[in-house]
Amino acid sequence: MTQPVPETTIQVARQRFKLRVWIRTRLWAQVIAGMVLGFGLGLVLSDSTGLVTPDMAELIGLWLALPGQIFLALIAMVLVPLIFASIVGGLNGAGSGEELRAVGLRLAAFILLTTSVAAAFGVALAKWLQPGAALRMLGAALPTPNNGGTATESAASKPMEQLPHLIADILPTNPTASIVQGDMLAVVVLALLVGISVTQVDRARVEPFLALMDALLSIAMNIVKWAMFLAPIAVFGLMAQLVMRIGVETLIGISGYVLTVLFGLGLLLTLYLAIVWIIGSVSPGRFVRMAGGNLLLAFSTSSSSAVMPLTIQTSRQLGVPESIANLVIPLGATMNMAGTALYQAVAILFLAQLAGVELSVTQTFVVTGTLVASSIGAPGTPGVSIAILISVATSMNIPVEGMVIILGVDRLLDMCRTVVNVTGDLVAAVLLADSGTTDAVAPA
Repeated sequence: MTQPVPETTIQVARQRFKLRVWIRTRLWAQVIAGMVLGFGLGLVLSDSTGLVTPDMAELIGLWLALPGQIFLALIAMVLVPLIFASIVGGLNGAGSGEELRAVGLRLAAFILLTTSVAAAFGVALAKWLQPGAALRMLGAALPTPNNGGTATESAASKPMEQLPHLIADILPTNPTASIVQGDMLAVVVLALLVGISVTQVDRARVEPFLALMDALLSIAMNIVKWAMFLAPIAVFGLMAQLVMRIGVETLIGISGYVLTVLFGLGLLLTLYLAIVWIIGSVSPGRFVRMAGGNLLLAFSTSSSSAVMPLTIQTSRQLGVPESIANLVIPLGATMNMAGTALYQAVAILFLAQLAGVELSVTQTFVVTGTLVASSIGAPGTPGVSIAILISVATSMNIPVEGMVIILGVDRLLDMCRTVVNVTGDLVAAVLLADSGTTDAVAPA
């Protein structure tokens, strides 16, 4: 005679079944599970445990990150047609010329204002907390430049001299090459020009072209849906590789710099939630519930472009009309980089403090303006901000030897600032949405 199964065992089995169903049906739960497991495996295989040799750990990390690389490659493969079709379709459905102009002006004002505020936050925090000076006192000083430690005015003027060329280079002189090279800013500019032109041409003549754009968008979104099946495994592998590479010791060693950036990003995130609550009438709780999975995936992939399709979907759930979402989100993923501007402001002053370089008030303003201009249009892909940072530091005569110190934790901070960037895109979409024409799905 079989023994009856204890009630406690049945309850445990039920809870485990519910947990499996919960994880399988909620992308954000799967992402959290992947992050936690990846973090744990990364700690186990890091140098601090000594279980494997560094070479073997690097090899394991490369294989663990393979699903993540495939995930990002799938998204990158359809990113150009997705952005182009989304912007053209969004412009076509945005309404009359006056309405379209109003949306564009408000979006430009939002991006410039929030990016400038973010860079100012970064400068203020770096000057207040002095993370580079603190690390310098611990013996991490770097060679000072030949001018005795002061950035020259001629170096400071270089960004202003380069500005006309940067503005002229925005227009894609060879659209085909821009598409092949994945120059997202050029693709966005081309899509804007084509989309605006479409609204000025007789509807009957452009109907086949618009139908092609709609089909292209549907095909791209379907491929993205396939890629999302890899998301939890991708998050697991990328997180494990990250923790294995940076190690806990590296993170503790430059904790002052890391905490300064995280504090600034936290302030900016709070500002975004306050804006969407006060102006957009969306409570922070509802915003976080609706956008949580989107932001988790942005954190794990470090790419606002990679999660752009999911961001469009999330904005729809927040009450944004499809035409506004398809226009604002692709533009935001390419040009709305307030989190990156804040990070770069802290990083550039950290390098200056570490090298003993004193920046005047004028030079600080030049740095801030340059970072704002550089952040707008920076590709939403991992590691791009490092190239911008080196360029700005070189133009200000700040030694870049200190980059080796911050490179170790750049991936972690890249993940955090991507969350802020994507939050900014969603906030911009909510603020620009016409509440009278919303067709979004109401939240549960």
